[in-house]
Amino acid sequence: MYKEICSKYAPTKDNLIYILHEIQDTHPQHYISEEAVEAVSEYLKIPSNHIYGVLTFYTMYSTKPRGKNIIRLCESPPCYIKGSDNIMRKLRTELGVEEGGTTKDGLFTLELCACLGVCGNAPVMMINDDVYGDLTEEKVEEILEKVRRRK
Repeated sequence: MYKEICSKYAPTKDNLIYILHEIQDTHPQHYISEEAVEAVSEYLKIPSNHIYGVLTFYTMYSTKPRGKNIIRLCESPPCYIKGSDNIMRKLRTELGVEEGGTTKDGLFTLELCACLGVCGNAPVMMINDDVYGDLTEEKVEEILEKVRRRK
């Protein structure tokens, strides 16, 4: 699988980010494994420690398995002022996990992010590619239930 993804791109260091994104997006647990790093390292002819440097610098990458649905709660000042800390408490309670944790059923992983770019709708969270704004604790319950039904 990794060689197939890599082969879509020219074997230059400039394509590292694109390759890593595609690998993570296609993995059922949304992460980049050691095996993937080795395959990319071999293809691009760059050291694996350079790849790990990129993976640990950018928060959008994960080197540990995550849930089917990645929840990213914005913690920027506008979201914080509008109550993102209350939303985080609600998410922790509803999911039974702390930040960075994955639910036992593997359905959700809870993460914080710096900004989602929709400050006018603060507080905001993103679940996979869907953005939810003007959050309240009640809205969080409804959104999670809707996602659970989609299983």
